[in-house]
Amino acid sequence: MQSLRMIENWPVPTAAAAVVRADGSVAGAYGPLERRFPLASVTKPLAAYAALLAVEEGAVELDEPAGPPGSTVRHLLAHTSGLAFDEPRTMAEPGTRRLYSNAGFEALGDHLAKATDIPFPQYLHEAVLAPLGMNSTDLPGSPAKDAVSTVADLIHFAAELQAPRLLARETLTAATQVAFPGLPGVLPGFGHHRPNDWGLGFEIRDGKSPHWTGATSSARTFGHFGQSGTFLWVDPDARAACIALTDRAFGPWAMEVWPQLTDAVLAELARPA
Repeated sequence: MQSLRMIENWPVPTAAAAVVRADGSVAGAYGPLERRFPLASVTKPLAAYAALLAVEEGAVELDEPAGPPGSTVRHLLAHTSGLAFDEPRTMAEPGTRRLYSNAGFEALGDHLAKATDIPFPQYLHEAVLAPLGMNSTDLPGSPAKDAVSTVADLIHFAAELQAPRLLARETLTAATQVAFPGLPGVLPGFGHHRPNDWGLGFEIRDGKSPHWTGATSSARTFGHFGQSGTFLWVDPDARAACIALTDRAFGPWAMEVWPQLTDAVLAELARPA
Protein backbone atom coordinates (compact mmCIF):
# COMPACT_ATOMS: atom_id res chain seq x y z
CA MET A 1 0.00 0.00 0.00
CA GLN A 2 1.34 3.40 -1.00
CA SER A 3 -0.04 4.99 2.16
CA LEU A 4 2.35 3.00 4.33
CA ARG A 5 5.27 4.79 2.68
CA MET A 6 4.34 7.78 4.85
CA ILE A 7 6.17 5.99 7.66
CA GLU A 8 9.48 6.77 5.91
CA ASN A 9 9.02 10.36 7.13
CA TRP A 10 8.23 9.50 10.74
CA PRO A 11 10.78 10.84 13.25
CA VAL A 12 11.64 7.36 14.56
CA PRO A 13 14.78 5.21 14.23
CA THR A 14 12.83 2.09 13.19
CA ALA A 15 9.22 1.33 12.36
CA ALA A 16 7.26 -1.58 10.92
CA ALA A 17 3.61 -1.70 9.95
CA ALA A 18 0.95 -3.75 8.18
CA VAL A 19 -2.66 -3.50 7.07
CA VAL A 20 -4.73 -6.67 7.41
CA ARG A 21 -8.07 -7.19 5.66
CA ALA A 22 -11.04 -8.87 7.34
CA ASP A 23 -10.35 -12.07 5.37
CA GLY A 24 -6.88 -12.25 6.95
CA SER A 25 -4.97 -11.22 3.84
CA VAL A 26 -2.26 -8.58 4.11
CA ALA A 27 -3.15 -5.48 2.12
CA GLY A 28 0.28 -3.96 2.63
CA ALA A 29 3.34 -3.99 4.86
CA TYR A 30 6.34 -1.81 5.63
CA GLY A 31 9.64 -2.21 7.45
CA PRO A 32 11.25 -5.09 9.37
CA LEU A 33 8.22 -7.28 10.01
CA GLU A 34 10.20 -9.85 12.03
CA ARG A 35 11.83 -7.33 14.37
CA ARG A 36 10.74 -7.63 17.99
CA PHE A 37 9.47 -4.44 19.64
CA PRO A 38 8.22 -3.83 23.19
CA LEU A 39 4.45 -3.43 22.90
CA ALA A 40 3.82 -1.44 26.09
CA SER A 41 0.01 -1.22 26.49
CA VAL A 42 -0.72 -3.03 23.23
CA THR A 43 -0.09 -5.94 25.61
CA LYS A 44 -3.54 -5.35 27.11
CA PRO A 45 -5.63 -6.62 24.14
CA LEU A 46 -3.58 -9.83 24.15
CA ALA A 47 -4.10 -10.24 27.89
CA ALA A 48 -7.81 -9.48 27.51
CA TYR A 49 -8.14 -12.11 24.78
CA ALA A 50 -6.64 -14.69 27.13
CA ALA A 51 -9.09 -13.63 29.84
CA LEU A 52 -12.05 -13.96 27.46
CA LEU A 53 -10.88 -17.45 26.52
CA ALA A 54 -10.71 -18.31 30.21
CA VAL A 55 -14.32 -17.17 30.50
CA GLU A 56 -15.39 -19.36 27.59
CA GLU A 57 -13.52 -22.32 29.09
CA GLY A 58 -15.34 -21.83 32.39
CA ALA A 59 -12.20 -21.07 34.41
CA VAL A 60 -13.58 -17.67 35.44
CA GLU A 61 -16.77 -15.65 35.02
CA LEU A 62 -16.95 -12.01 33.95
CA ASP A 63 -19.05 -11.07 36.96
CA GLU A 64 -17.16 -12.94 39.66
CA PRO A 65 -15.29 -10.88 42.28
CA ALA A 66 -11.76 -9.85 41.28
CA GLY A 67 -9.59 -6.92 42.30
CA PRO A 68 -10.69 -4.48 45.03
CA PRO A 69 -13.93 -5.00 47.02
CA GLY A 70 -16.99 -4.73 44.79
CA SER A 71 -14.97 -5.18 41.59
CA THR A 72 -15.30 -8.05 39.10
CA VAL A 73 -13.34 -9.49 36.19
CA ARG A 74 -15.52 -7.32 33.92
CA HIS A 75 -14.58 -4.18 35.87
CA LEU A 76 -10.87 -4.98 35.61
CA LEU A 77 -11.11 -5.51 31.84
CA ALA A 78 -13.07 -2.29 31.35
CA HIS A 79 -10.86 -0.04 33.55
CA THR A 80 -13.74 0.54 35.96
CA SER A 81 -12.45 -1.33 39.02
CA GLY A 82 -11.47 1.92 40.73
CA LEU A 83 -7.80 0.97 40.96
CA ALA A 84 -5.17 3.65 40.43
CA PHE A 85 -3.04 3.85 37.29
CA ASP A 86 0.10 2.06 38.44
CA GLU A 87 -0.44 0.92 42.02
CA PRO A 88 -2.98 -1.30 43.79
CA ARG A 89 -4.68 1.66 45.48
CA THR A 90 -8.44 2.19 45.22
CA MET A 91 -9.40 5.62 43.85
CA ALA A 92 -13.14 5.18 43.22
CA GLU A 93 -16.04 2.81 43.74
CA PRO A 94 -16.15 0.11 41.04
CA GLY A 95 -18.29 1.05 38.07
CA THR A 96 -18.34 4.80 38.74
CA ARG A 97 -15.36 6.12 36.76
CA ARG A 98 -13.13 5.01 33.87
CA LEU A 99 -9.72 4.97 35.56
CA TYR A 100 -7.18 3.57 33.12
CA SER A 101 -5.21 1.13 35.22
CA ASN A 102 -2.12 -1.00 34.71
CA ALA A 103 -2.68 -2.21 38.26
CA GLY A 104 -6.10 -3.47 37.20
CA PHE A 105 -4.63 -5.66 34.47
CA GLU A 106 -2.01 -6.95 36.89
CA ALA A 107 -4.81 -7.86 39.31
CA LEU A 108 -6.56 -9.57 36.39
CA GLY A 109 -3.45 -11.60 35.60
CA ASP A 110 -3.09 -12.62 39.23
CA HIS A 111 -6.76 -13.62 39.39
CA LEU A 112 -6.53 -15.77 36.27
CA ALA A 113 -3.31 -17.40 37.48
CA LYS A 114 -5.03 -18.43 40.73
CA ALA A 115 -8.17 -19.62 38.94
CA THR A 116 -6.29 -21.74 36.38
CA ASP A 117 -3.25 -22.69 38.49
CA ILE A 118 -1.13 -21.58 35.51
CA PRO A 119 1.17 -18.52 35.55
CA PHE A 120 -0.46 -15.87 33.38
CA PRO A 121 2.38 -15.61 30.81
CA GLN A 122 2.14 -19.36 30.29
CA TYR A 123 -1.65 -19.22 30.01
CA LEU A 124 -1.39 -16.44 27.42
CA HIS A 125 1.10 -18.51 25.43
CA GLU A 126 -0.97 -21.69 25.54
CA ALA A 127 -4.37 -20.04 24.97
CA VAL A 128 -3.55 -17.31 22.43
CA LEU A 129 0.01 -17.07 21.16
CA ALA A 130 0.72 -20.70 20.26
CA PRO A 131 -2.65 -21.39 18.58
CA LEU A 132 -2.25 -18.26 16.44
CA GLY A 133 1.35 -19.10 15.50
CA MET A 134 2.70 -16.02 17.29
CA ASN A 135 6.05 -17.68 17.92
CA SER A 136 8.06 -14.46 18.32
CA THR A 137 5.79 -13.03 21.01
CA ASP A 138 6.21 -13.48 24.74
CA LEU A 139 5.26 -11.86 28.03
CA PRO A 140 8.27 -11.59 30.35
CA GLY A 141 6.43 -9.50 32.95
CA SER A 142 3.25 -7.49 33.50
CA PRO A 143 0.05 -8.39 31.58
CA ALA A 144 -0.56 -4.63 31.38
CA LYS A 145 2.55 -3.58 29.47
CA ASP A 146 5.44 -6.02 29.08
CA ALA A 147 4.76 -8.13 25.95
CA VAL A 148 7.29 -8.13 23.12
CA SER A 149 6.19 -8.96 19.58
CA THR A 150 6.60 -8.41 15.85
CA VAL A 151 4.36 -7.04 13.14
CA ALA A 152 4.47 -10.50 11.52
CA ASP A 153 2.99 -12.02 14.68
CA LEU A 154 0.44 -9.26 15.23
CA ILE A 155 -0.85 -9.79 11.69
CA HIS A 156 -2.21 -13.11 13.01
CA PHE A 157 -3.82 -11.39 15.98
CA ALA A 158 -5.33 -8.66 13.77
CA ALA A 159 -6.84 -11.37 11.58
CA GLU A 160 -8.22 -13.14 14.68
CA LEU A 161 -9.84 -9.89 15.86
CA GLN A 162 -11.75 -9.68 12.58
CA ALA A 163 -12.61 -13.35 12.05
CA PRO A 164 -12.22 -15.12 15.40
CA ARG A 165 -11.28 -18.77 15.47
CA LEU A 166 -10.31 -19.09 19.13
CA LEU A 167 -13.25 -17.17 20.60
CA ALA A 168 -16.92 -17.33 19.77
CA ARG A 169 -17.90 -14.43 17.54
CA GLU A 170 -20.51 -13.25 20.04
CA THR A 171 -17.90 -13.10 22.81
CA LEU A 172 -15.63 -10.87 20.74
CA THR A 173 -18.56 -8.72 19.61
CA ALA A 174 -19.57 -8.12 23.23
CA ALA A 175 -15.96 -7.32 24.21
CA THR A 176 -15.68 -4.66 21.50
CA GLN A 177 -18.87 -2.86 22.49
CA VAL A 178 -19.06 -0.29 25.28
CA ALA A 179 -18.92 -1.72 28.78
CA PHE A 180 -20.38 0.50 31.52
CA PRO A 181 -21.64 3.20 29.09
CA GLY A 182 -21.42 6.89 29.86
CA LEU A 183 -18.47 6.87 32.25
CA PRO A 184 -16.05 9.79 32.03
CA GLY A 185 -12.29 9.39 32.24
CA VAL A 186 -8.87 10.31 30.91
CA LEU A 187 -7.50 8.69 27.77
CA PRO A 188 -3.73 8.69 28.46
CA GLY A 189 -2.03 11.27 26.26
CA PHE A 190 -5.31 12.66 24.91
CA GLY A 191 -7.01 14.17 27.94
CA HIS A 192 -10.44 13.90 29.54
CA HIS A 193 -13.39 12.49 27.60
CA ARG A 194 -17.09 12.39 28.40
CA PRO A 195 -17.74 9.59 27.82
CA ASN A 196 -14.45 7.68 27.72
CA ASP A 197 -15.72 4.50 26.14
CA TRP A 198 -14.02 1.11 26.42
CA GLY A 199 -14.99 -2.46 25.83
CA LEU A 200 -13.37 -5.39 27.63
CA GLY A 201 -9.67 -4.75 27.09
CA PHE A 202 -10.18 -2.69 23.95
CA GLU A 203 -10.53 1.07 23.67
CA ILE A 204 -13.47 2.11 21.48
CA ARG A 205 -13.13 5.12 19.18
CA ASP A 206 -16.70 6.44 19.31
CA GLY A 207 -16.65 10.27 19.10
CA LYS A 208 -13.42 10.97 20.96
CA SER A 209 -11.41 13.97 19.78
CA PRO A 210 -8.48 14.30 19.80
CA HIS A 211 -7.65 10.65 19.22
CA TRP A 212 -4.81 8.44 18.04
CA THR A 213 -6.85 6.95 15.17
CA GLY A 214 -8.00 9.01 12.19
CA ALA A 215 -10.63 11.66 11.63
CA THR A 216 -12.25 9.22 9.18
CA SER A 217 -12.08 6.19 11.49
CA SER A 218 -15.52 4.78 12.18
CA ALA A 219 -17.04 5.10 15.64
CA ARG A 220 -16.87 1.29 15.91
CA THR A 221 -13.07 1.26 15.60
CA PHE A 222 -11.42 -0.52 18.51
CA GLY A 223 -7.87 -1.29 19.58
CA HIS A 224 -5.05 0.09 21.71
CA PHE A 225 -1.89 2.14 21.58
CA GLY A 226 1.24 1.82 23.67
CA GLN A 227 3.66 4.28 25.25
CA SER A 228 6.53 2.53 23.41
CA GLY A 229 5.23 4.04 20.15
CA THR A 230 2.94 1.20 19.09
CA PHE A 231 -0.67 0.78 18.01
CA LEU A 232 -3.18 -1.71 16.68
CA TRP A 233 -6.63 -0.71 15.50
CA VAL A 234 -9.50 -2.61 13.87
CA ASP A 235 -12.12 -0.68 11.90
CA PRO A 236 -15.10 -3.00 11.27
CA ASP A 237 -16.64 -0.54 8.80
CA ALA A 238 -13.45 -0.50 6.70
CA ARG A 239 -13.10 -4.28 7.14
CA ALA A 240 -9.43 -3.84 7.97
CA ALA A 241 -6.90 -3.53 10.78
CA CYS A 242 -3.62 -1.66 11.03
CA ILE A 243 -0.55 -2.36 13.15
CA ALA A 244 2.42 -0.04 13.67
CA LEU A 245 5.40 -0.72 15.92
CA THR A 246 8.26 1.72 16.52
CA ASP A 247 11.25 2.17 18.79
CA ARG A 248 10.44 5.74 19.85
CA ALA A 249 8.29 6.47 22.88
CA PHE A 250 4.82 7.92 22.31
CA GLY A 251 4.69 11.71 22.26
CA PRO A 252 3.54 14.69 20.19
CA TRP A 253 5.15 13.17 17.09
CA ALA A 254 2.77 10.19 17.30
CA MET A 255 -0.27 12.38 17.95
CA GLU A 256 0.52 14.12 14.66
CA VAL A 257 1.51 11.27 12.33
CA TRP A 258 -0.64 8.36 13.50
CA PRO A 259 -4.00 9.94 12.57
CA GLN A 260 -2.52 11.06 9.21
CA LEU A 261 -1.44 7.50 8.44
CA THR A 262 -4.78 6.06 9.51
CA ASP A 263 -6.73 8.45 7.29
CA ALA A 264 -4.43 7.71 4.34
CA VAL A 265 -4.81 3.94 4.86
CA LEU A 266 -8.59 4.20 5.07
CA ALA A 267 -8.73 6.38 1.93
CA GLU A 268 -6.61 3.90 0.00
CA LEU A 269 -8.72 0.97 1.16
CA ALA A 270 -11.88 2.77 0.04
CA ARG A 271 -10.66 3.30 -3.53
CA PRO A 272 -12.10 0.96 -6.17
CA ALA A 273 -9.73 -1.85 -7.06
